[in-house]
Amino acid sequence: MKKIDAARSWLKRAKSSHAHSRAGVSSKDILFEDLCYDAQQAAEKALKALCIAVTGTYPRTHDISYLIDLLEKKKIKIPAKIKKAKGLTLYAVQTRYPGDYEPVTKKEYKEAVNIAGEVIKWVSKLLKQP
Repeated sequence: MKKIDAARSWLKRAKSSHAHSRAGVSSKDILFEDLCYDAQQAAEKALKALCIAVTGTYPRTHDISYLIDLLEKKKIKIPAKIKKAKGLTLYAVQTRYPGDYEPVTKKEYKEAVNIAGEVIKWVSKLLKQP
């Protein structure tokens, strides 16, 4: 599979995770923490798509800061609004399972979904995807 095709496959998965996160609380049993995990996954997959397009591979990590740093080392200019995605890493691990943390608020959830959407739009533009 060509790098660009692999990258676009990852971007498709990112869009799917984002759609899942945007679906929102349709049941009292759905937690904002789980929806934020989907938003984090959307941003992570989009950034990995870009890593694949640039390097042909991606690191096996959930750390969005690491992905952004890697892309910057490859001379990709990361806009400030995309760097906000670094904060989503919290949702990949810490809030993914029951634990000692404050519940995610609706405001935090909406912010996570918006940030993930910005990452997807940015990567889509770079990969020339609609």
